[in-house]
Amino acid sequence: MGWETWFIVTLSRTLAYGTPLLLATLGEIYTERSGVLNLGVEGMMIMGAYAAFSTAYTTGSPWLGIMVGALVGGAFSLIHAFASITLKANQVVSGLSLTMLGLGLSGVLGRGWEGRPLPVSIPEITVPGLSKIPFLGPMLFEGQNLIAYFSILLVVVMWYILYRTRIGIAVRAVGENPAAADSLGISVNKVRYLCTIVGGILAGLAGGYLSVAYRPAWTEGMTGGMGWIVIALTIFAFWNPAIGMLGAYLFAALYHLSFRLQPWVSPELLKAMPYAFAILVLIAISRGTLQKKMGAPAALTLPYSRSEE
Repeated sequence: MGWETWFIVTLSRTLAYGTPLLLATLGEIYTERSGVLNLGVEGMMIMGAYAAFSTAYTTGSPWLGIMVGALVGGAFSLIHAFASITLKANQVVSGLSLTMLGLGLSGVLGRGWEGRPLPVSIPEITVPGLSKIPFLGPMLFEGQNLIAYFSILLVVVMWYILYRTRIGIAVRAVGENPAAADSLGISVNKVRYLCTIVGGILAGLAGGYLSVAYRPAWTEGMTGGMGWIVIALTIFAFWNPAIGMLGAYLFAALYHLSFRLQPWVSPELLKAMPYAFAILVLIAISRGTLQKKMGAPAALTLPYSRSEE
């Protein structure tokens, strides 16, 4: 395999594997921008993956499976929203509980689905004309699916909403100073609920993509810690959707290279490489001063109560 072919295949697979990371990261960015930390991304993703696969297998419609997976992710996020926003419970504890619930419940429900290949998955497409572009064509417009392109379009839409619309101003205001936002007539709880649900829907969609499009089968724990990588990518992205896309594809490239470089480098070291990257990011931002410089929402993890102001 020539270096050009090797490079094209690597970037093509990067786009495919980076899609679920990107979708979940976009959702977590909006959730955290509103002041809610949701560590339940892993649980929402795995439940979305199970729901999408079981629905697609039963109905024969992978698109219906994807939609159900997204809805299940959104429904699961309501648990965290109710606990952390309405009941004002500790957001870290609530999120971790949601992850454990999702992993446990999907493991129990999915026992009868192990080893069943999905008869019909979301097809890969080739964009006529664009796929003939030298070098870029085979990499970007051949062998991908509509969800991968949708995720890129979503980056543009969500970036524009966050930084160029009144909705985005409201979201950022609630995450920075909920009391000031409340005084301006913005419903803090409503904004936080909506952002948390959006995060859940996108996490469920990411999980559905894994089990219906990327690897059309069900395996217990198939998310493999991707939810934790999403948390790291959200911080790495400075809570910015555009940078989130770069981070998701960077991690995906490292993950793919861990297989490509095995003939020359220790497989164990390569498999640990993408996760070591995520750990380094989390360590780097754990210092409060650096977190402020990175632009973390000032009210992140802080419950809001009008009576306390």
